[in-house]
Amino acid sequence: MRLELASRKAVKYAVENWHYSQNAAPRAYDLPFAVFEGGQFCGVICYGRGATNDIGAPYGLSSGQCIELIRVALNGKQNKTSQAVGRSLRILKKYAPQVQMIVSYADPEQGHAGTIYKAMNWFYMGRTIPADEYILDGQRIHGRTFRAKGRPQGARKVKGSSKLRYCYTWDKKLRQQLEQTCLPYPAREA
Repeated sequence: MRLELASRKAVKYAVENWHYSQNAAPRAYDLPFAVFEGGQFCGVICYGRGATNDIGAPYGLSSGQCIELIRVALNGKQNKTSQAVGRSLRILKKYAPQVQMIVSYADPEQGHAGTIYKAMNWFYMGRTIPADEYILDGQRIHGRTFRAKGRPQGARKVKGSSKLRYCYTWDKKLRQQLEQTCLPYPAREA
């Protein structure tokens, strides 16, 4: 298995074809890695600043010290997803040495419980506060997308989904802090 920095084209292709959202969030292009196995392109693992600049504030980290694992868009032909993510974490330090912690989210509405994070010994930190969502032309859209579209008429506000939050760190002090506040891993929901 080999990882290297991914092009915008590779990110767009992998996310549109192998990620349930089919949407390469703008910040997914911040620090993406392409995954190859046996010379074949298997997809991308994307890191970036995430949805909020203060993602690390609850842990005493400033912007840039804590980033988000934004997308894992792989075609399943790589040996192990956890191995690919693990390798990306190791080389991430080369490209972003200031980063001390990674945050990622699993979406129970998509049947995800964060199994990969459990397998890699990430810390489960609980659920997020549900975000505003809207129904527009029969499609469910996130509140940020709704606002970015200029708050179109005819949309109906609905209760948003809550995600499962996971954290990973190399820093011993942060690790101790997370160990004291983490929760038991959640079970996969039906």
